[in-house]
Amino acid sequence: MRRAGWLAGLPALALIWAGATLFATPQIADALEAAGAQVASGTATATGEPWLRLEARGRDLAAEGEAPDVGERETVLARLAALDGPRRIVSEVGLVETAAPFLWAAIRTGSARVALEGSRPAEIGRRALEARITGALAPGTYLDDTARAARGAPPDFAGAAAFLAARLSGLAKGGRAALSDTVLSLSGEALDVPAYEALRTALANPPAGFSVGRIEIVPPAVAQFRFSVAKSARGIVLDGFAPSAADRAAALRAAAEAVPGGSVQDRLLTARGLDPAIDPKTLIGFAFRLAELIQSGTVAFAEDSISVTGDAIDAQAIPDAAALMREARPAGVKPGPVTLAARPLSPYRVAIRRTPEAVTLTGHLPDDATRERVLAALRPRLFREPVIDRTRLADGAPPDLGAALAAAAPLVANLAAGEVAVSDRALTLTGESLYREAASRTPERLAEALPPGWTGQAAVTARQPAETRDPAACRAEAGATIAGASLRFPAGGATLGPTFYPVLDALAVLAKACPALRIAVSAPADPAKAKPAQGAGAGEGAGEGAAPTETPPTPMAAQPAATGAVKDAPKEPAKPAPKAQAETHAAPKNPEAAKKTDGKKTDAKSSDAKSSDGKTSDGKSAASKPASSQKTAKQPPKEATDDPPLDLPRLRAQAVIEYLLQAGVRPDQVGAGPDAPAGPVILALLP
Repeated sequence: MRRAGWLAGLPALALIWAGATLFATPQIADALEAAGAQVASGTATATGEPWLRLEARGRDLAAEGEAPDVGERETVLARLAALDGPRRIVSEVGLVETAAPFLWAAIRTGSARVALEGSRPAEIGRRALEARITGALAPGTYLDDTARAARGAPPDFAGAAAFLAARLSGLAKGGRAALSDTVLSLSGEALDVPAYEALRTALANPPAGFSVGRIEIVPPAVAQFRFSVAKSARGIVLDGFAPSAADRAAALRAAAEAVPGGSVQDRLLTARGLDPAIDPKTLIGFAFRLAELIQSGTVAFAEDSISVTGDAIDAQAIPDAAALMREARPAGVKPGPVTLAARPLSPYRVAIRRTPEAVTLTGHLPDDATRERVLAALRPRLFREPVIDRTRLADGAPPDLGAALAAAAPLVANLAAGEVAVSDRALTLTGESLYREAASRTPERLAEALPPGWTGQAAVTARQPAETRDPAACRAEAGATIAGASLRFPAGGATLGPTFYPVLDALAVLAKACPALRIAVSAPADPAKAKPAQGAGAGEGAGEGAAPTETPPTPMAAQPAATGAVKDAPKEPAKPAPKAQAETHAAPKNPEAAKKTDGKKTDAKSSDAKSSDGKTSDGKSAASKPASSQKTAKQPPKEATDDPPLDLPRLRAQAVIEYLLQAGVRPDQVGAGPDAPAGPVILALLP
């Protein structure tokens, strides 16, 4: 104990040293900083704040700040070195330089602590900028400011810095708000759902002169993730959560496609919490597939299961929904209840949508016969575009629905893009036509075509403005177009074929650009069938298969163009000849009998006259003829009865004229010419 007794005094010595340090060190630091305060005050700039900052570190004095130039820095350090008291001067003084790009960042390092780094404008005082930033943060937040003064800051830097600092209030520890020249960026995890939504709203309106760059905000996590699609006659309401902004946008797009023209209310919030085994976009797509099967109701996802309730669009939709639940449910999703009821459709809707790529039918039809009637009205008027039928069958259709759709189908097929929408007994036609004339005539044509009791409304605009071209060039181009055309109708028909459309469309474009262009349309009848020869001479000269001689038509250039051709055209298509009449023109089954019965006209005596040697006029013995031949020869020949001529050439010409009028040709530019001979349609340019 005597040898180690001196150790007993060490604790007392430590207490003396600690007390001296606690009491003496602050006094020493204050003394050192007071000694240098006069030097620091002498570095005041135009902002009123000195650029030199001093900090006592024990008996050392640390100098910080950014000097305007090297000479002033050396002067200030020499004045500090001359002070009596500091053991040494630790210089951390830099120079004010130009920062390019000008970078600044605020980082949340704790619940009430924010660090500032990068560059700050040299023309703004340090304390003034800190006061501006602190005012944007939550009360009680402490700043660790290590930003250095520099030149090159963008205008209104202080406002942008305060805007970014305010966004840090909604981020958890580690959140970062940064500025690079005039581009703002933000990253971190949102504290909660309201904070996330507030951040999205604020970033949509950055300060004037600044833009939003990279945003990497992680949504908050929720305990119970849910998503729902509520459908009604007014539209769709989206509620619940979406895992990301991209998923939220996908849900909004799907809702807009599900109710074209209807309202979509977005009540979705972005939040995490969906099972990682479930793909969010697949879940959203499946929810909308179920929503397509209901008139009104809700498709809801919660607690890893999905359910659907409400009124089905038709009776078939109930088993369809059950089948979707069994066979198309996304991985990780459990099946919920399918509670659907079939109710009469109100209103009853169907639509025909025309795009450059296809014609699509959607909605409901009462039966297959109506569906075929509508398709039959569309297909002959479409050359390249397919017809996509997505209609379903359901009861409750308004009277004459098929007639209304068949009447409107040609109108929408002739548009560049548009839609016919039916709601009960109201029909609306909207779209865009390639031709001004066709667009202006559409409302009148729609009103004339609708069945009684229906109301129609048409709003069709023209796409292309009118242009005028040189008449000689127009005539030359039209002549070249006509010269290379071979437009033939099918036998007995007056329906335009695929070869007609390119030629007639080209002529319509020329006619619109060339007001002086006049076109005459001459259509042919079908070739006449071969008739048996009349008399012996005919049979010997022409033969049984000789074709009848046709008279060439009068040149169309000499005929005036008929105006008002559309009004004079028959409204009903040509009907096929009755079966009995068709048989009249058929060739006789026995050619020999035809020859004998079609001979010269003779009375009964001359037909039975025989020569003195007991032979007939043809030099043969009457007894040598078969009995049937003798009996036939004694009967008077029957005169062939021709059918009443069907006006097939006129119907065909009117079909071509009607197409040209719908394509925008003026009524005074096209008319019917004389009937053409059998063959293709003849198009002639009139003087």
